[in-house]
Amino acid sequence: MTAEYKVHGDIAIITLNNPPVNGLGHATRLGIAEALEQANADASVKAIVLTGAGKAFSGGADIKEFGSPKAMQEPNLLSVILAIESSPKPVVAAIHSVCMGGGLELALGCHYRISAPGCSVALPEVKLGLLPGAGGTQRLPRALGVEPALNMIVSGEAIKSEMLAMIPGQKLFDKMASSAASLAEEALAFAQSVAAARPLPLVRNLPCKHPQGDAYFQFARNMVKGMSKNFPAPGKCVDAVEAAATKKFDDGMTVEREIFINLMWTPESKALRHIFLAERAASKIPDVPSDTPLRDIKSLAVIGAGTMGGGISMNFLNAGIPVTMLEMKQDALDRGVATIRKNYEAQVKKGKLKQDKYEQRMSLLKTTLSYDDLKDADMVIEAVFEEIGVKEAVFKELDRVMKPGSILASNTSTLDVDKIASFTKRPQDVVGLHFFSPANVMRLLEVVRGAKTAKDVMATVMVLAKKIKKTAVVSGVCDGFIGNRMIEQYGRQGGFLLDEGCTPAQVDKAIEKFGFAMGPFRMGDLAGNDIGWAIRKRRYQEKPDMKYSKTADLLCEKGRYGQKTGAGWYDYVPGKRDAIPNAEVVAMIEAHRKALGITPRKISDEEIVQRLVYSLVNEAARILEDGIASKASDIDMVYLMGYGFPIYRGGPMNYADQVGLFNVVQAMKRFAKNPLDDAKFWQPAPLLAKLAAEGKTFN
Repeated sequence: MTAEYKVHGDIAIITLNNPPVNGLGHATRLGIAEALEQANADASVKAIVLTGAGKAFSGGADIKEFGSPKAMQEPNLLSVILAIESSPKPVVAAIHSVCMGGGLELALGCHYRISAPGCSVALPEVKLGLLPGAGGTQRLPRALGVEPALNMIVSGEAIKSEMLAMIPGQKLFDKMASSAASLAEEALAFAQSVAAARPLPLVRNLPCKHPQGDAYFQFARNMVKGMSKNFPAPGKCVDAVEAAATKKFDDGMTVEREIFINLMWTPESKALRHIFLAERAASKIPDVPSDTPLRDIKSLAVIGAGTMGGGISMNFLNAGIPVTMLEMKQDALDRGVATIRKNYEAQVKKGKLKQDKYEQRMSLLKTTLSYDDLKDADMVIEAVFEEIGVKEAVFKELDRVMKPGSILASNTSTLDVDKIASFTKRPQDVVGLHFFSPANVMRLLEVVRGAKTAKDVMATVMVLAKKIKKTAVVSGVCDGFIGNRMIEQYGRQGGFLLDEGCTPAQVDKAIEKFGFAMGPFRMGDLAGNDIGWAIRKRRYQEKPDMKYSKTADLLCEKGRYGQKTGAGWYDYVPGKRDAIPNAEVVAMIEAHRKALGITPRKISDEEIVQRLVYSLVNEAARILEDGIASKASDIDMVYLMGYGFPIYRGGPMNYADQVGLFNVVQAMKRFAKNPLDDAKFWQPAPLLAKLAAEGKTFN
């Protein structure tokens, strides 16, 4: 049963029991309605308490029904709330732990509310490109006041119940329980105290106005517009709350419903809902059961105290896990520790980290120059130079010193994890953990599964990733894994566009207007153009038939490696990241173009965007065919979390689905006819061609 019914004396208790967060799926809604009817039919019952089992009152919609017709199957949430409001016997919501989304709307439909302290209360629908669709925009402003309610609805952020209880004039909570442990007892006593109360109070009958009226809502609209570019939902939240403050309740509900339905169909909401589900799906590995035993990770070692090693160490220090950092020379260790201190001190200065927390984290960090000091660590991550010979030396040493069962991880971004594992006598313990720079900031973690990586190692690192607040995506072994294998094709297209008539600034501007955090040339300058150069040199030997623009090589020959040298595709002023176009670079591109006998042509922003984005899509389809990624949504997560793909477009695969795969394939056929492009690459991947022909989608 997802809604349990019990009678305690003259009080009926309805308990939501749909783990993990008592989602309001159809069975739960039906259970509430039936239990409510049973309580009202029992003459011995004087009042009703509605609460949630386990660690939540209710987290809202059931994720299993998300976006499906079942979510609106009768009794839908609106019908359940109406039934509660119409109950002739008082219904008291006993709120604890988590009360969010539809769960809060359900509570607002009850006649009374008692809350335990420490309960997280929110209407987070805006984060899915929606607004509350079961009266949240109409009841919360009446219960809490227009301004605090609008702030909650527009931000979607959770606020603790005791903070909300302190808002002057609030009617959200009729009583605060003294503790979570005493909530049940106090809720029963409160229900008995209001059992005879008539008429029963309804939030819908409370007054709702703002003293500044139109002026306040116009101000709110302007503020929201400035902060929510590309996302329509926050602005629509203002419209719905304004309806609560200016219309009768039922008319306001009509406005809310109309806006909710319209938002459901927007590409932005579809993208955000896709991301919500994709992030949860990414943590599940098809052949690794959820009950797989985990290895105990109580201490960690990191090889390398450079930018990556220091950033990786910070993730674990933040999570309270002791770290021993190893380097070959003392001065390198000292520099690494100084950088970690500097990063933490900057957070303290900004008020983002308390001094005692900073000191506590630094106390967990130890340093050493000897591999032997790592022998007791439960896990080690190497973050050394990206060269297979260097990795070999490190892993042979780790194989010698690390205790049995210790996880040996490589932070490689492109190298063969199976080859790295072969340098040890324990390939089952070896895994790739590709952190993205800066490692203490970027959310993405590519977990590279070797051919012999043990299932318990995979299960352990996925749980550990969550602990250090990373979005982990599993990749198979191939050159570049998921993200860098795709970005190589994106970079190649950028080079061809320069050859054909674009400037770096034009290409970057077009893709940034599309929504990317930065274009391919600004990204190259940030990462270091010499890194791409090294990869291309390897490619020229491995794949001599692959077509490349040589413009980037000419740039590197001039020593223009990017931000670190103050000069790349753009110029940079010390201490600033502003990209300043350089006339010499443009002249170099034009001269190279002329030497190749190419007459430049005018290239539209639309063509730039399509060639860059569809190059990602086509390579991603091949990655799926090769089994490197298990699902298209994993690829979307890689690009959203690690490569600056616009959130409101939901990732390259979701975007291709929205455009229509037939249209994507037609564009590729046009690009294949361009003699200056790579016709072979633009042959649609078999999976993409098949899905397009069948009218299907990736996701």
